[in-house]
Amino acid sequence: MSKSSGNLLLIGFMGVGKSTLAKELARELKSVCLDTDKIIENMESQKIKKIFEAEGEEYFRELEQRVAFWLEENVQNSIVSTGGGFIAVKNLKKIGRVIYLKSSFEAILKKIEKHPEAKKKLAKRPLLQDKKKAKELFKKRADIYEKLADITLDVEKYKNEKEAAKELLKLI
Repeated sequence: MSKSSGNLLLIGFMGVGKSTLAKELARELKSVCLDTDKIIENMESQKIKKIFEAEGEEYFRELEQRVAFWLEENVQNSIVSTGGGFIAVKNLKKIGRVIYLKSSFEAILKKIEKHPEAKKKLAKRPLLQDKKKAKELFKKRADIYEKLADITLDVEKYKNEKEAAKELLKLI
């Protein structure tokens, strides 16, 4: 399928706002919005945090790959929000156009901590529990996100997702 699938695939570090921006884009484009983490939770009938606790990260990455193959084969003209580590799937570029939502680690943390449901948002992200390890992971993934992206959008420049979505629509 690849870019001709019409899919827009949002990548970036956890908490950067992929799900929120995907919903806004889908609304603007009158399209369907899919979230890979939600698909996995539905497949497994449990939350990501519980999957990590019960089965480990390796099993979770296998689930991501299964979802990636499914997306490639079955989904067109949709906005797809991915988990932060979804970039490890083998067929990422075959799913659609890859859009990297870029932000500094500090800005992501500040955004999560300012959210009305901050505790809940932090709790559901197993890899964000240890801030030092999370920052190392952020540094490791930043170059990968950049290399995989067809389009990079620095979301720190915008007040909210509506503004970011408008800019992204211009870039597309």
